[in-house]
Amino acid sequence: MTPHPRLMSPLTLRGHTLRNRIVFGAHTANMSDQGLPGPRFSAYLLERALGGAAMIVAEPMPVHRTGVLTRGNFLHGTDDVIPHFRKVTEPVKEAGAVILQQLYHIGAHGDSDLSFAPHWSPSGGPSYHDSDGSHAMTGAEVEELLQAHVDAAVRCQKAGFQGVEVWAAYHSLLDQFWTPWSNSRTDQWGGSLENRTRFSRLLIERIRRACGEDFIIGLAISYSTAYSVTLDGQALTEIVALHDATGHVDYVTCGFGSYLDFEGIIPPFTHAEKLTTPLTTLLKSAVKHAAITSEAHIRTPENAETIIASGEADLVSIVRGQIADPHLAHKTAEGRASDIRSCISCNQMCWGRRSRDYWISCLINPSAGREWEWGGDRFTRSAAPEQLLVIGAGPAGLEAARVAAERGHRVEIAEAAGQIGGQFRLAGMQPRRAQILDLMGWYERQFDQLGVTLRLNTFLEANDIAAHPAKTVLIATGSLPDPDARQRWMPQEPRLPGLDHAVWSPEEVIRREARLGDTVILYDEGGNWRGAGTAWLLAEQGKTVILVTPDAYVGKEITRTAADGPLRRNLARKGVIFKTEHCIRRWHGNGATLRNLLTGAEETVAGSALVMATTTLAFDPFPERLPGKITQRIGDCAAPRQAAYAFHEGRKAALAL
Repeated sequence: MTPHPRLMSPLTLRGHTLRNRIVFGAHTANMSDQGLPGPRFSAYLLERALGGAAMIVAEPMPVHRTGVLTRGNFLHGTDDVIPHFRKVTEPVKEAGAVILQQLYHIGAHGDSDLSFAPHWSPSGGPSYHDSDGSHAMTGAEVEELLQAHVDAAVRCQKAGFQGVEVWAAYHSLLDQFWTPWSNSRTDQWGGSLENRTRFSRLLIERIRRACGEDFIIGLAISYSTAYSVTLDGQALTEIVALHDATGHVDYVTCGFGSYLDFEGIIPPFTHAEKLTTPLTTLLKSAVKHAAITSEAHIRTPENAETIIASGEADLVSIVRGQIADPHLAHKTAEGRASDIRSCISCNQMCWGRRSRDYWISCLINPSAGREWEWGGDRFTRSAAPEQLLVIGAGPAGLEAARVAAERGHRVEIAEAAGQIGGQFRLAGMQPRRAQILDLMGWYERQFDQLGVTLRLNTFLEANDIAAHPAKTVLIATGSLPDPDARQRWMPQEPRLPGLDHAVWSPEEVIRREARLGDTVILYDEGGNWRGAGTAWLLAEQGKTVILVTPDAYVGKEITRTAADGPLRRNLARKGVIFKTEHCIRRWHGNGATLRNLLTGAEETVAGSALVMATTTLAFDPFPERLPGKITQRIGDCAAPRQAAYAFHEGRKAALAL
C-alpha cells in the first residue's frame, strides 16, 4: 500500500490510461543532433518512463521558422523527423507511459541569433529574449501559423505521439493574442475576448479535426503576478473556460512566470513551492471537461499528494524532481518515498546548462543526459566485486561510495570531519538552502541500506592507507580556502596586502568560527553562492555587509540559474551595500582600501572584519603514489570546481570499477 494513494491512482484521457497522476512535463532538454532526436534524447525520456512517469510531454517542437528559440530545437516543417521520433515514442509507450509532444511558437519573444528570422507576433511588440522588435502579422500570416500548428500535430501523430500540448504559456504567441497589452489588433484577431481567443480556439479545433477523437490535446498556460499587464487568474480562468466548452481540450497544465517574470518559469530555491495551486483551484471550479495539471516547484510526492487529495488539481507535473530522480514515480508507488533523491532547486545544471545552450543535466544526478552512455539511474552489478576505500565524504566521495556499493563493491568511506558533506553541507546552512541538508540525510540512509561503512572524525595518514586491505583508493579530500587570499584581478600580488591582520573564509563564517564584529566587508570573486550566500547569511544575522566584487553586478555566475535577481533583492532589502567592479587593494584590520577596476581610483571603507571568497586550493595530503594501491583523485582535490563536477566524477569513477 502506497501512502500516496490519490497520486498513484489512474486517470484516462481520450481512451489512454495514465497509470498515475505524475507527468514529466515539457521542457527544452536541448539534446537534438542536427535538428533530429538521437540516442541521448531517446534514452533521457525512456529512463523517466521506466521510472514510472504516467505521461511524458516531449521537448517543445517549433512549428515555424519564425518561432525557433534554441540551437537544440528539433527541425520544424519537415517529415524528416518522423522516423527519428518513432525511435523515441515506441520505447516510451512499451515502458507503460503515454507520450505527447508540445508545439510552440514564441511570438514576439524570439532570439535572432538562433532563428535568423523575424519574430512574428500579433502586434509587433518587443522581444524579452533579445533587444529586437517583432513583426506584426498580416491576416495571411496568421493563417500560415494556424496551418503550421496543424501540420506539426499531424506530424507528431505519424511519429507515434498520442497527443500534443498546445503552448500558450509564459506570454508566448497564443498568450500574446489573449493579452490586451500585446494584442492591439482591430481585425477578427483582436479586441473582444472572442476575437483574442479566436486563434487558439481555431488552432485546437483544426488539430482535433485533423488528428481524430482519440488524440489527446493539452493546453499549457502560466500566470504571474509580477506585472499588471499580464493576465491574472480570473482572466485566465475565463479564457480556459471558453476553450473547455468546446470539448476539444483534454487537460490544461498551469505553469508560473513569463518572459516578463523570467525567474518564475523554473523557480529556484528562493521561491516558494506549489506556486500554481491558486490558479488551478480557480480552474477546477470553472472547467467541466479538461483535467487540470499543476506544475512549478512541486518537488516531493508529499506535496503532489496534497494537491491531488485537496482537489486543487488532477495531475502534477514534476520535471526537475524526475530529472534528479527518474524513478520518483516507482519509488512512490512502492512506498519508498524516503529513497527518492529530491531535487534541490539549484537550477545549476538543468536550466543553468540549458541557458548556456548545452544539453541539460543535473547537479545531483550526473546520469541525466548521459543515460545512453551510462545506463541511466540503474546500476549493473560488478562481475568482480572488490573492496574500495574512499577518502573524503564531500560530493565526489559520497557519490562514488554510493554507486560503488550499488554495484556490489564493499565500500568504506573515511571523513576527517564529524559530518558528511564537506563544503556542500556548509552551503546548505545558507538562507533557503536546507534542501542540501535533506540530500545529506538521503546519502546517510542510502549508506545504511547498502552496507557502506562510514567512518567520521577519521583523518587517514599515508601509512593508514598502506595498511588498509582495499587495493583501490579514491581520494576525494576536497579543497581549502587559499591562505594567501589571492585575487584573480590582482595577479601581481601573490598574497593579499595586509594579511598580517585576520582575514576569514566563507566556511569559517558558516561554521561560526569567525570573529566578525558589526560591519563585514565580503569580497566575492566567484560571483556565486559561496560568497553571495554568505553575505545573505550575515545580513540575516543583523550585520552591516559591504559586498565587493570584481564583476559588473552581484551574482554574475548565478545568472544562468535565474536566481540572481531574487538574490540581489534579498540582499538589498537587508541593506547590503554593493561595490561592483572593485577589488581589495589592502586590508587594514579595521577597514579596506578598494580599487575601482574601471578608473583605478582608490577609497577606504571601514569594516570590523574581512571575508575573502576567492578561489580555493586543492587539498591532497598524500604523495603522488601510494605504493601497492590503485588511486584516483576525484572532485576538488583534483581541481577546485563547482559541486556538479564533483558528483559527476564520483559517479564516473564508481561506474568504471
